[in-house]
Amino acid sequence: MSGRIVVGVDGSVESRRALEFGYEEARRRGATVDVVYAYSLPTTMAMPGYMGPVDMPPIDELAQDAKELMARLVESAPRDLEIQTITARGPAARTLLDVARGADLLVVGSRGRGGFRGLLLGSTSHQAISHAPCPVVVVPTARDA
Repeated sequence: MSGRIVVGVDGSVESRRALEFGYEEARRRGATVDVVYAYSLPTTMAMPGYMGPVDMPPIDELAQDAKELMARLVESAPRDLEIQTITARGPAARTLLDVARGADLLVVGSRGRGGFRGLLLGSTSHQAISHAPCPVVVVPTARDA
């Protein structure tokens, strides 16, 4: 195989569509696929009407959950493709950009957060488009396609 395609996943329907696109593109190109999931502890918790400590799972539990999610996501992967799974602690956009160094393509899903909300939150796909070291495909949601 030659070439490498990086696909960002988070378990959402949108990221599953991106993963399917990544598989199809890898077949066309004879490329390998790096499936990437990033996890981190939230920096803030906003809960209306609640003032007090919030129990967060230990980071090792988050890491284990990430590995289990990844295993479920790739269990139905085409057997004729070479697939590597990567789970990493850190912000999704930064993790994807780091893994995409030297890749031929970065694939992410679109969460469909347009308009003002999208501007406020920013998005992994916007960061990918703006800063990726390789070409990027943002797979649209079913309603956008």
